[in-house]
Amino acid sequence: MSKVSYYTPEGLKKLKDELNHLKDVERPKASQAIAEARDKGDLSENAEYDAAKEAQGLLELKISKLEEVVANARVIDESQLDTSKVLVHSHVKIKNMNNGAEMTYKLVAQSEADLKTGKISVDSPIGKGLLGKKVGDTAEIEVPNGTVKFEVIEIWRE
Repeated sequence: MSKVSYYTPEGLKKLKDELNHLKDVERPKASQAIAEARDKGDLSENAEYDAAKEAQGLLELKISKLEEVVANARVIDESQLDTSKVLVHSHVKIKNMNNGAEMTYKLVAQSEADLKTGKISVDSPIGKGLLGKKVGDTAEIEVPNGTVKFEVIEIWRE
């Protein structure tokens, strides 16, 4: 069974645009590369043909996986989110209890994650550890260099 993922309307549009690009642009390019390699002669000793076929196989696998993600994607109406606890698409301000540093994140689907813009995946260790927490709760999260305690300071939606 496939995993349902929740996206913003923009995030889902980006996925669909990528899928359409792969199907409408990259797939014909791959077919053309195979045809050109085939025209060069003996297929049993044609490395170009083998490489083109392998590239096509990888492209088809990528298309298939992306189609599955899009088929299982759901758009969240952020105005309906419960702000009493951390959920996907929640904005959350947390305080690192070890060093006092405060950080603000938005929890998003894996494909929308971008740490530079403050978006972390709900599948990341921190994202998983924060899900379901309420303001004032402490989350103990296993990270590569040990356990870190975070206090949830604020939860909101845009």
